[in-house]
Amino acid sequence: MNRRAAAARTCATLIAVCASAAIAQPPCADPEYRHGISYVLPLRYQADFGHFAYANPQAPKGGSIRVPQMGTFDNYNAIVEIGRIAAGYGAMGSLVYDRLLEDSIDEPASAYVRLAAGVAVEQDYRWTAFRLRSDGRWHDGQPITVDDVLFTFDAIREHGSVALRTALADLAEIVVVGTNELCFVTRAGAQPNPILPFIYGRIAILPKHYWQGRDITKTTTEPPPGSGPYRLRRAEFGRSLIYERVPDYWGQDIPVNKGRYNFDSVKFDYFRDENVMLEANKGDVVDVREESISKNWATQYDFPAVQRGLFKAELRQVTRIWGLWWPTFWNLDRKRFQDIRVREALWLLRDFDFINRVYFYNFYNHGVSFFQNSAMAHSGLPSARELALLEPWRGQIPDRVFTQPFQQPPNDGYGINRDNIKRALELFDEAGWHIVDGVMRNKKTGEPFTIDFIFVSPFGIRSNTPYMGQLNRLGIATTARAPEVSNWLYRSRTGRFDANGVNYDPTHMPGLQLRNRFGSASAQVDYGQNWPGIENAAIDALIEAVNRARSADDLYAATRALDRVLLWSFYFIPGPSAPGMRLAFWDRFGEVGSEGLAHVPYIDAWWWDEEKAARVAAGMAALDG
Repeated sequence: MNRRAAAARTCATLIAVCASAAIAQPPCADPEYRHGISYVLPLRYQADFGHFAYANPQAPKGGSIRVPQMGTFDNYNAIVEIGRIAAGYGAMGSLVYDRLLEDSIDEPASAYVRLAAGVAVEQDYRWTAFRLRSDGRWHDGQPITVDDVLFTFDAIREHGSVALRTALADLAEIVVVGTNELCFVTRAGAQPNPILPFIYGRIAILPKHYWQGRDITKTTTEPPPGSGPYRLRRAEFGRSLIYERVPDYWGQDIPVNKGRYNFDSVKFDYFRDENVMLEANKGDVVDVREESISKNWATQYDFPAVQRGLFKAELRQVTRIWGLWWPTFWNLDRKRFQDIRVREALWLLRDFDFINRVYFYNFYNHGVSFFQNSAMAHSGLPSARELALLEPWRGQIPDRVFTQPFQQPPNDGYGINRDNIKRALELFDEAGWHIVDGVMRNKKTGEPFTIDFIFVSPFGIRSNTPYMGQLNRLGIATTARAPEVSNWLYRSRTGRFDANGVNYDPTHMPGLQLRNRFGSASAQVDYGQNWPGIENAAIDALIEAVNRARSADDLYAATRALDRVLLWSFYFIPGPSAPGMRLAFWDRFGEVGSEGLAHVPYIDAWWWDEEKAARVAAGMAALDG
């Protein structure tokens, strides 16, 4: 089945009805505004908090930080599907734009007011209200108003990318109340979805006055004005971006911003090769990066600057959900991958332990959950709460969902597992494939079994070479390529591959992401995120159970049940899972020694430390002789 463009959804207006008096009431009647919202767990910070614990309100302003980016960029319009958005201009996470709410990275799922002065959520999530601050302004001096918020969401719903429009699919309308309040109304018949208020709060608000007279449906090489802590100072298109701190940024004293955004400049340098990026980090072209290649981590961080303590390479423990790191998945539009027996056979033939030992220097753990490193991951046998969700689908989902926790195929990493090969050949035979003259062929048609792999980088080819060699030995011809990142994205989004790999790292509020990645509605959509093309009613139902969860117990039951079904359906071959974040940086910066963070906030919460910077400069001068 070819993937087709998603049809635009018609928005319906929801009118709340007062059951007791049968009198129509406006939405957002008498909202009880608060300073923040949380998902299934209580807020950490009280209404009078002064700053996040991981930010230093006494941090000096000044200095710079240089951060690498992979690939390229050609666009400053974050809401459209086409183009590669420039770092710093993202639709959900931006240096130049403000948003209504700000996430806290030392809590699983909480957000606090930023551009909004207050937020209120109806108990059944039928509406979310925001009261806008009166002092917000754009960099050109114009005030930020409710019209800008309305314009942003209308533009996304009409012209936005599939991911953004999907995120707002349950939004019926936005009602303006007075001069500075907005009520986001959920469409009639929608399932209660506690993720919606966070989605509304995260979207970067765009300047209506700028876009009037311009076409927001197209990419742009002219950077629009923002309202946030930074503005773009200079860009070498496709190569680098330099942002400068806005000294009179209107929101610098808001509690969520206090002690953050300390650098006078932030520079993003773009690279098309991981090894060049590594050498740029070691050569003091960029300041900080997250190492993604375990071989580099094991072999490349013992140079003189490290030995003298000028450069740090640290494994940081974070609360980020690791999920699965670049699992292999199949294009279910190809008929040969639609048979679960074929997918299980292909899973059995991959020796993760060998790849981890030889290629990854035994750095990684076994990937056995889409929610690894969190309470949402399944373990042991299903609980009573999980069984209540799974039982209606018995007979339609794999039996092992009920009887076994998922694990990698048995291997010791030091030789071919003949039992795995034997079982894989049995499964191929049951599915109608056998080996004839050294070639795996379909019994009925004689079609050879071939797999065209695409990877985001040459490293993907290298680390999967043993797997492809095993497939070749069983008569399955493989090809592999790592196209330029933009082309890889295009092919991934439009189904032009047999096998692929993509990083999956869910958030603590995974409902919307799950719907986009694994839901049937996004399976046959050009440029959607369900790249395998999964269409499974049981998975759809479990995703909705995740969205309905009102307590931690209900959330964990739904994610664990979904985890089991996804894994035992063999849509993905799990790869490794990281034991921590590999951070490599020049020791010029100060940071609050906070633990329990979702990530290391080096761009927005670190600061330039003059004493450390002087020590690094002196040390480098000594090394240079």
